Amino acid sequence: MTAVLKKETVYTYADVLEWDDNVHAEIIDGEIYMMAEPLTVHQVIHRELFLSIGNFLKGKPCQVFSAPFGVRPEPKWDNSDKTRVQPDITVICDKSKIAERGCHGAPDFIIEILSPSTSGLDLNVKFELYQRIGVREYWIVDPKFRKVYVHLLTSGVYTTTSYGDTDTVEVCVLPGCVINLSEVFPPLSTLPNSC
Repeated sequence: MTAVLKKETVYTYADVLEWDDNVHAEIIDGEIYMMAEPLTVHQVIHRELFLSIGNFLKGKPCQVFSAPFGVRPEPKWDNSDKTRVQPDITVICDKSKIAERGCHGAPDFIIEILSPSTSGLDLNVKFELYQRIGVREYWIVDPKFRKVYVHLLTSGVYTTTSYGDTDTVEVCVLPGCVINLSEVFPPLSTLPNSC
């Protein structure tokens, strides 16, 4: 991991390509953000959302991808672009954006599941990034408070609606895709004590 942390302060996608597979990090505007191993509750929620969306998309043109799956909003031919993130779940409806290594351009729909080590990044830095690059729908899932915050892009700005763990939510960019949150959030009695 020491190979990642160079003395320079600006990282590019070219640096990402030099890292080994054990390095889990994102770069946003040239700054590096290390990613910790997710908690069990994070993985349970991730699995349920991914399966629901994946089953809905069978036979449809949009595709769903799970982390680690790189998103480069503005890829450059020489790999000098300074942003590459790995959302928990990414949906892309324009197949021309799907590259050999991830997504080139803005996905249609992104889900980030909050973890103690990354919540500030997801709530602030990534929120601003996804809004700026034009991600049409961005969900932030909060396992601790069992809420989902749905951000829809309208005239370049996100409008936000929150939902509780017993609500049903329609994915606006995927008409007909409805997620029952009671099936996404695990029963509290099944979670490890540390959650």
